[in-house]
Amino acid sequence: MAVKIFADGADLASIIELNKNPLIKGFTTNPSLMRKSGVTNYREFALQVLAEVKDKPVSFEVISDDFDEMYRQALEISSWGDNVYVKIPITNTKGESSKNLIENLNLARVKINVTAITTLSQFNTVFRKLQHKRDVYISIFAGRIADTGVNPMCLIMEAVEQVYNTKIEIIWASPREVYNIGQADKIGCHIITCTPELISKHEKLKGKNLTEYSRETVQMFFDDAIKSGLTL
Repeated sequence: MAVKIFADGADLASIIELNKNPLIKGFTTNPSLMRKSGVTNYREFALQVLAEVKDKPVSFEVISDDFDEMYRQALEISSWGDNVYVKIPITNTKGESSKNLIENLNLARVKINVTAITTLSQFNTVFRKLQHKRDVYISIFAGRIADTGVNPMCLIMEAVEQVYNTKIEIIWASPREVYNIGQADKIGCHIITCTPELISKHEKLKGKNLTEYSRETVQMFFDDAIKSGLTL
């Protein structure tokens, strides 16, 4: 499998454990995941993560809605380690494009992870602003696109084709199922982010005998009926 799996989460214990797994090639976080994990001191949490993850890329996101403040935060986050990528949202909450901020950070040689991309127009706007010999991730939120009933495959394939022969890598973000890992790999997507739960499911179920899986499903229904005391 060529696609690289990055663990997506903000639970320190889980990150430490997953860092031992050779399947995991990097880590990503975001403020929502931090809130879910109860993180209240951003800098302290990040430095704890980086004390454990020293040789794999880790993405941390800016937490401002103002572009000048995003730039300041990005420089600080970047200073935390050579393996740090700074997540910059494609827009602020007002819908204003981050393209100029992204261009300036790229020129300043900050490693960037452009996040929350859902359209080809957004991708093209960012792609035109980047120096192609510098390390950049572009995160396309395939799962969220699919949630709207739109197939994300065409967008990701177009993005993968455009970044060929550059140092830009495309991330399949917010996958919903193990099948997405195979899809990402098949179309040459460079990276896919997976929650610990999806990683566990991938390791347990990938290649599982479907006939046996069918029998186990029936067993589960039968056992639950007995445990519930159901009768007819």
